[in-house]
Amino acid sequence: MPENTSKTKLSTFFILTIVFFFWGFVAASNDILIPVFKDALHMQQWQSQMISFCFYVAYTVGSLIYIAISRAMGQDILNRIGYKNGIVVGLLISTVGAILFYPAAQTASFAILLTGLFIIGIGYSLQQTAANPLAIAMGDPKTGAQRLSMAGGINNFGTTIGPILVSFAIFGTVRAGEHHEASISAVKFPYLIMGAAFVLVALIFFVSKIPNKILTDPGALETGAGGVVHRKSVFNYTQLTLGMIAIFIYVGVEVSTASNLPLFLKTNLHIDKDHSAPYVSLFWASLMIGRWTGSVGAFNIASGWKKVLRFLMPYIAFGVFLLVNMIAKSDLNAPFFWYALVIPAMIIGELLSRGNPARQLLIFACMGITALFIGIFSSGVVSAFAFISVGLFCSTLWPCIFTLAVSGLGKHTSEGSNFLIMMIMGGGFISVFQGYLAGDGVLGVQMSYIVGVACFAYLAFYAVRATTILRKQGIDFDKMEMAGGH
Repeated sequence: MPENTSKTKLSTFFILTIVFFFWGFVAASNDILIPVFKDALHMQQWQSQMISFCFYVAYTVGSLIYIAISRAMGQDILNRIGYKNGIVVGLLISTVGAILFYPAAQTASFAILLTGLFIIGIGYSLQQTAANPLAIAMGDPKTGAQRLSMAGGINNFGTTIGPILVSFAIFGTVRAGEHHEASISAVKFPYLIMGAAFVLVALIFFVSKIPNKILTDPGALETGAGGVVHRKSVFNYTQLTLGMIAIFIYVGVEVSTASNLPLFLKTNLHIDKDHSAPYVSLFWASLMIGRWTGSVGAFNIASGWKKVLRFLMPYIAFGVFLLVNMIAKSDLNAPFFWYALVIPAMIIGELLSRGNPARQLLIFACMGITALFIGIFSSGVVSAFAFISVGLFCSTLWPCIFTLAVSGLGKHTSEGSNFLIMMIMGGGFISVFQGYLAGDGVLGVQMSYIVGVACFAYLAFYAVRATTILRKQGIDFDKMEMAGGH
């Protein structure tokens, strides 16, 4: 029997967020693998970016496989086997990919490594398809977006500690002043441990009380259901087709900014790859800062306390970043503490958005453009922090775009959501493109970040265009009580 409840069972919900943690842990750890294989195998920057390419394109391939199998079965896979069971299957698929890191490391085979990451991504695709609607269904639909924000915050806790732990496992240190070259054979250890964790979590999920079936009434997922315009095909909704491009570009700018960061640090700040982990960690922690702030609305507390938490939560998240790096004995001298002065820009942007996803997308896209221009035309730690701050302005863009894209789709909501997840492949294509531009003899790594400027420019366009399209369908976010961002 389908399950839904107006009251969130936090213990069960936090079991669900374990997979969100894994998604972030692996995605951010890829940024540590890129320079290791680049140097060891003497590859060009764009070639090393195939790590990001294979991982993110796997989401698209996974979605296509999902559609093909569903049509062959004559029924949606998750409706057939259940959402919880779908996550279990996805975890076991990812386990196979993690195991492949052993022969990849032993033979220094880049091809086997890419295959392993690709299979992990295939498993993640199925997990994402099941876990996102589960997060919405496990409580009051009005606070579904805030639960996604909370889950996204857990995801970014994984992205924050992933680079630190993987760097420590590979290099033996993340401390400045201690230089260690990595052997490719060391790569296998963190991923074999991760494979064992996948199996353990699959078992926990299987015996947990996470619902296996959920309500699939499209109306439960609509924003402004009164404005639904029923059309024959999901592609007849312009907010979705433009939103698919927006998701492609958003994931692309997020991933390419981080994955090219180690090369920028080495080239411009003379920070070696074995000491870049704290900086990569800070980029992903920036997304955690924004998402923890956006999840405040999910707490059942007085409105006055919510206002206080909107200012405190970003610094609590920043404190988590500092604590994790202190435990890892990273070098946390003055420059990292100065980053606290950048965070208010994100807080101001969120306050100005007033809960409107289109307005927040427009404001944060403009802030992202500003940050990238500062990074391109400045130098030293200012330039590094400017690029890292892109994480702050990417933090809530996924739910903003997702909300705009699926609003008014009615019975096509689930189908539209699957196509949006498919577009996660942008993380692979755009990172490879920027990696090519970052090469010697092309633009160089610092100027290559002009790619991100173009990406944010499209996102600003989509914010304006989607507002116009949805208003014509009777959907106006300024006249609704919004649940918040993810």
